[in-house]
Amino acid sequence: MIRKRFYNPAQLFISSFLLLIVLGTCLLKLPIALNQPISWTDSLFTATSAVCVTGLVVVDTATHFTLWGQVFIMLLIQAGGIGILSFAGLFAYFLKGGSSYENQLVIRDFSNTERLGEVFVLLKRTVAITFGVELVGALAIYWSITDLAGTTVADRVFIAMFHAVSSFCNAGFSTLPQGLMDAQVYYNYGFQLAVACIYIFGGLGFPIVINVLKYIKHLLNRLFHKWTTKENYYRPWVMTINSKINLITTSCITGFATLLLLVNEFDHVFADHQGVGKWVIAFATATTPRTAGFNSIDFAQLHFSSILFVMLLMWIGASPNSTGGGIKTSTFALAILNVLSLAKGKDRTEIFRREIATISIQRAFATMFLSLLAIGMAVFAISFFERNRPLLEIAFECFSAYSTVGLSLGVTGDLTQGSKIILILLMFVGRVTMLSVLIAFIKKVRYTHYRYAEEELTIY
Repeated sequence: MIRKRFYNPAQLFISSFLLLIVLGTCLLKLPIALNQPISWTDSLFTATSAVCVTGLVVVDTATHFTLWGQVFIMLLIQAGGIGILSFAGLFAYFLKGGSSYENQLVIRDFSNTERLGEVFVLLKRTVAITFGVELVGALAIYWSITDLAGTTVADRVFIAMFHAVSSFCNAGFSTLPQGLMDAQVYYNYGFQLAVACIYIFGGLGFPIVINVLKYIKHLLNRLFHKWTTKENYYRPWVMTINSKINLITTSCITGFATLLLLVNEFDHVFADHQGVGKWVIAFATATTPRTAGFNSIDFAQLHFSSILFVMLLMWIGASPNSTGGGIKTSTFALAILNVLSLAKGKDRTEIFRREIATISIQRAFATMFLSLLAIGMAVFAISFFERNRPLLEIAFECFSAYSTVGLSLGVTGDLTQGSKIILILLMFVGRVTMLSVLIAFIKKVRYTHYRYAEEELTIY
């Protein structure tokens, strides 16, 4: 009798991304994908960056890859953005007319869904929202570049599709020679704003988007009942605590970052823009580090203080269960709430008349510690290969890689072979998260029905 082995969700999640990266590396080495030859390392780097929706590039996407190569990159971005397990689970559901209980448990853990019956409902909504937003985004982008010089209708359609997919998946890849700094779109604020709105929507997270749509539907129903039956149709807790915390955190960070960068770079990097243009570029610059990676400006020209602030934004990242990376806005919010609770002398963390579970606090601080540990180790390792390179440039690349952002100070293509390998590993670990890697390879202990006596350690 053959013993069946059950792989935990973390192992399946990591394996699916590894297989997709290997497939992408081979596709990007095909002659039909290249205008000029690239090394296996550069092909692996590009495939990893696309699957992990990072956007760091060692070769120019617009010139080194043919149309087929750019299509391969777009498909890798799409698969990596939604998550290969989402596609696998959904396809199994449709092909078999359902899915096994074991498969549903895997997808449930991957998607953080509480109810087992909602697993495939969430997956179907995720795919529907993804393609729906990308379609609307592509139309908005196409409308903003109708006067793009030297392009045909087919060219503009592909540019719109590629940037819509890359934006929603927070990948940061662009088919324009200089990205969003290309001369033809540099002052095209409609294009810049459309791209920004798409990647912000993608960075909110599918459960949050679905919850917001549900809340809007509830508000409309409430207004309808109030006008027709004069009754107050009210349902409490339609908007979940998770959605409230992430939306508030995202809004606060976005507003503060936009104002800070606008003030700090008003007569410096933003000097070329006037009026509304300054606000649009400041907004794009404040939101792209979390974690879109589009370069509306030359980040190497920012003031030192602005670069440090951008690194903080990259580290925080987008919302959970989204196409973005970083430690996530919920983790950052929980850390702040926990610090405030300790300062007030409280032994628990509370918000919106709810107590935050202890396990959530533990996961938040574990995520923060492991992220800084991985980034620190990468900075230390790259410094061996890049002895004459400034520490700021190395640290910026590492924060960008781990947080799957894709922003750079313009040094990615000049890195040595060893540094590229380290960034490849860092992009992968950043995408699947260090905690998932540990869960995948460390055997879980069995639940025990006893507890030891508590002891407190001296912390400060």
